[in-house]
Amino acid sequence: MKFRLLLWMLGRLMAKASRENPAFQKQLEGKDLVFQLHTLDGKVARHYIVKDLKVSARRGTHPQPAFALGFKDGAYGFATMTSKNPQLAFMQGIQNKDIQIQGNPGLVIWFQGLVKYLKPKKKAAPGSEKKAA
Repeated sequence: MKFRLLLWMLGRLMAKASRENPAFQKQLEGKDLVFQLHTLDGKVARHYIVKDLKVSARRGTHPQPAFALGFKDGAYGFATMTSKNPQLAFMQGIQNKDIQIQGNPGLVIWFQGLVKYLKPKKKAAPGSEKKAA
């Protein structure tokens, strides 16, 4: 259930960033594709459509995604995507065959670059603001 919610939230965050974040929009330039995240057992799947510098998401599988990331199960997918070091978690998962890539692996790297724009901005610690002179 957590993985399904995470994939839904990822779609919401990417849709918002594609409307409001110029750096995110720049990463979408020249891209017109569909990609998919799912569990290998087929219980959870969501696909994301990148078109005209916008991202939208739909539940379920897509017949021909440019790339798909399949996680061994929902718990593993959630743990990997919320890891403190997701790049390392992805690499280990791919090596262990707990994550399978279908389609263009270069686009997986592009996707990982997109995700960094979705992390919440860190708030300054109280009292660390610089005082105006």
